[in-house]
Amino acid sequence: MLSLYTDGRQPTCQGLSRRRFLQVGTLGIGGLTLSQLLSAQAQAGGGKSLLKEKSVVILNLQGGPSQFETFDPKMTAPRETRTMFGDTKTRLPGVNFGSHFPQLAALADKMAIVRCFRHGISSHEPAANHVMAGGNPSKGNMASVFARIAGASSPRTGIPHASIITPPSVGEEFAGLGQRFDDFITETGSLSSSLKPFDPSDGIEIVENMKLRISEKRLGDRRNLLTQLDHFKRRFEQTSALGGAERFEQQAFEVIAGGMSDAFDIRQEDPRLVARYDTSMFTMPDSLRKKRRYANEASPISLGKQLLLARRLVEADCRFVTVTSAGWDMHGNRNNFNMQEGMNLLAPAVDKAASAFIQDLEDRGLSERVLLVILGEFGRTPLIADGGGRGHWGDLCPLIFVGGGLPMGQVIGRSDRSGSQPEGQVVTPANVFATIMGELFDLAELRITPGVPTDIVSYMTSSEPIPQLVRR
Repeated sequence: MLSLYTDGRQPTCQGLSRRRFLQVGTLGIGGLTLSQLLSAQAQAGGGKSLLKEKSVVILNLQGGPSQFETFDPKMTAPRETRTMFGDTKTRLPGVNFGSHFPQLAALADKMAIVRCFRHGISSHEPAANHVMAGGNPSKGNMASVFARIAGASSPRTGIPHASIITPPSVGEEFAGLGQRFDDFITETGSLSSSLKPFDPSDGIEIVENMKLRISEKRLGDRRNLLTQLDHFKRRFEQTSALGGAERFEQQAFEVIAGGMSDAFDIRQEDPRLVARYDTSMFTMPDSLRKKRRYANEASPISLGKQLLLARRLVEADCRFVTVTSAGWDMHGNRNNFNMQEGMNLLAPAVDKAASAFIQDLEDRGLSERVLLVILGEFGRTPLIADGGGRGHWGDLCPLIFVGGGLPMGQVIGRSDRSGSQPEGQVVTPANVFATIMGELFDLAELRITPGVPTDIVSYMTSSEPIPQLVRR
């Protein structure tokens, strides 16, 4: 259930004030409201846009996925190092994935597989913060950096520009799943906390503003929230309550009332498509639930719906979506899965949901517009421990890019014989940051745009994108 308030206040039933409703669109650039920004854009005329027509979706495998068991199986390495489960051929000659990813292997020609990503940090929180910030000086995650520059909401639809889709985001039945590392990847650093990615399950400021003065009973679940938004729109239209509003305020109301409610309602999808994404069959065995302390929260049953919602959000002009998949901290101790337990449960869900997402984007003509990035905070140790797990390892980390109009069908860099570090080229978080931000912004325009943090812009424009992903 979407929470109503976080500070103990009680709702009233007096209706939503026009002023508060229009404040939903408040942006991060100098405190502009959405209506003010729309007005400014119209007055500026047809000038070159700072924003490209692109979106980024990050699938974050929280806990640290093993490079060996995912996308660099290293079958030539010694038995105690190489993947425990064998490999599967991809559509790229001579390139294999771990055996748990046959559907993604069949789509490898649509991917850029990075086998030389390293940052050297092997502790969860600092590694997750660093990777999701791309090492930028604010230490804020990339989604928040984007919202700081582009504004918190889309001027076309009112959808938040940056969102995080956790299991509870797609249904209250998933409450309690996958939340141990969420704060690590949404850290805003020196940026305002108001720029934290929007979580539709969390009741943060945008949702609270939309709920203001609606009775608690009518906000009991997501369906009621959507219904109330529709009622608001019809009531304002019928009574001409916005009749005297300035044109851009009217437009701001329309994009908020019309865009958000539809985008978050996955019930509108064709059941056949929902089935393609569906990961509900990957249920946690009772024996595993009892054996590992954190097993229950790592269930992947919601992942398909999460990625389906991510696709709906980018269609509604959300530009930066983070989707979480928990449970990848596979030590094989009393808290966490070993490699066999974790991979057998989590990997097939990622394989099914991510491949459905990639194919869905292609079917809808969105492959060029949406960049999918698959990563975690670090990789795993080369040696397999006695319990069948692997430890933290920041010297080589899995990283995949899909689509976005970038050059695909390639492997970038290579790991050494032991699969423990890059051999030759090294891709860093700064390179990842520059690659992603170069997809979202016109960097030449960004350099001359007033009101953006100069240290971030300097870092963004001085960092080198991954050279193999630069369009020639």
